Amino acid sequence: MELTIDTASEMASVALSREGSLEAELTWRCPRNHSVELLPTIEHLMRRSNVNKGDLTAVFVCIGPGSYTGLRVGVSTAKGLAFALGLAIVGVGRLEADAYQHADYRGPICALHRAGRSELAWALFESAADGWREMVSPCLSPPEALLADKRLEGALFCGEISEELAESLRGAFGPPTAIALGAASIRRAATITELAWRRLAAGDRDDAASLKPIYLREPAITPPRGGRK
Repeated sequence: MELTIDTASEMASVALSREGSLEAELTWRCPRNHSVELLPTIEHLMRRSNVNKGDLTAVFVCIGPGSYTGLRVGVSTAKGLAFALGLAIVGVGRLEADAYQHADYRGPICALHRAGRSELAWALFESAADGWREMVSPCLSPPEALLADKRLEGALFCGEISEELAESLRGAFGPPTAIALGAASIRRAATITELAWRRLAAGDRDDAASLKPIYLREPAITPPRGGRK
């Protein structure tokens, strides 16, 4: 069985799967409380599913971008389980997971979320005849740059999108612009499970020692200059 962990944002999610097929899932709002709530929730999910740690064969984890604290908690928990139990580990990007939920859309899919400092974190994906692919890697842009990007014409926009941002997108790309809002915007661990299992089944996995979260900018707190400790 596989355990999936997503703590990249205020909507946290964990899931258990068997060869990539969902067995159980919990998704809940967890504002800045991942360090307190994650492990008890995993234990609760495993008890409900009558699963022991010894039954696990792999751990899948969302590696961001997103909350610094949330990502550290999720990734360190996944790495700890991988080391302690000898599990395979696979990391999946948050923006790819957001976009993959809408993989049936025939056109570019832009996943985005606000990243502070008046910037947007975003990436572009496409589900084409030759398979699922990334067209633009995760990056940061001011809203005006994203709204002027011609590559996004005809795209479906998804992720964490406010009503204000939705109106700006419609104004920039036209009233027919497709935007996933409400329940369709909630990222679920099951999506990460599906992406990660495809990689694992193909023989592709990450190294637990070197796997790191995706941070599109440096943390606000940095070591003092001049070598002071």
